[in-house]
Amino acid sequence: MDAGFWVLQFLNALQYSMLLFLLSIGLTVIFGLLHFVNLAHGALYMMGAYLGISAAALTGSFWGAFILAPLGVTVIGAILYFTLIDRLRGAGPMNQVLVTFGLIFVFLDLARIGWGDVALGLSAPEGLSGTSNLLGVAYPTYRLFIIALGAIVMAALWLMLSRTQIGAMIRASVENGDMAAAMGINVGRLFFAVFCVGCALAGLAGVVAAPVFSATTGMGISILIPTLIVVVIGGLGSLQGAIVGSLIIGFIETVGAAFLPSFAAVASYLLLAAVLVLRPQGLIPARGS
Repeated sequence: MDAGFWVLQFLNALQYSMLLFLLSIGLTVIFGLLHFVNLAHGALYMMGAYLGISAAALTGSFWGAFILAPLGVTVIGAILYFTLIDRLRGAGPMNQVLVTFGLIFVFLDLARIGWGDVALGLSAPEGLSGTSNLLGVAYPTYRLFIIALGAIVMAALWLMLSRTQIGAMIRASVENGDMAAAMGINVGRLFFAVFCVGCALAGLAGVVAAPVFSATTGMGISILIPTLIVVVIGGLGSLQGAIVGSLIIGFIETVGAAFLPSFAAVASYLLLAAVLVLRPQGLIPARGS
């Protein structure tokens, strides 16, 4: 195996890791702030892909879908928040899991009614549809765009959480919501804003994934398991944990599939079991967890 093979595997793993990060960061931030287990997050990712395909057909542009799909998923998330999520916050994790698990099938049926059961594709924008030469390897430019987008979102979230007043308010609310409310922070409004950001990131992940994987009704369920593994091994509610967990699972599944396809998925579960036994709070737990 030459160096080009390793470069290709590295880029594939990095691209998959960035998709996992876009999805897991929304899930982990929602859990960290709201202490809410939202299993319907994968379904919102699926809706992002389908809404993106419809938006591209409506506007005739991938970039129209790139903007409208996350907004559409945010509206869906806002409706969910006011009708279910806010009411279930104090209902305990079992009720949250059961209700959001049921929502997966509601969205799955809605997608079947709206778009059918056939895989739908979304074309990459013209400027990103070719290949680029990177380290001697011809690699799809659109996949490099996904890597760059994930890195930009990662840096923007880190700067927002660590360097801005809003980030300080979020951190204070995560560590002690009652104390934050006593200091004058509108914790309820902050909860809603963070939930909407998490939904928008799920929609963004869905629309950027559509040109690579196509949109199918099962994509929300298939991505949910690796995303939950990322969140658990990284540390619930931890931005740094989501970054590290995404990279670990992305590389294990991608590189493992190239060498030991039958063992790649098992390796993720073995790692999950080891982390739960040896470090149940996750590799990089959030402060205050």
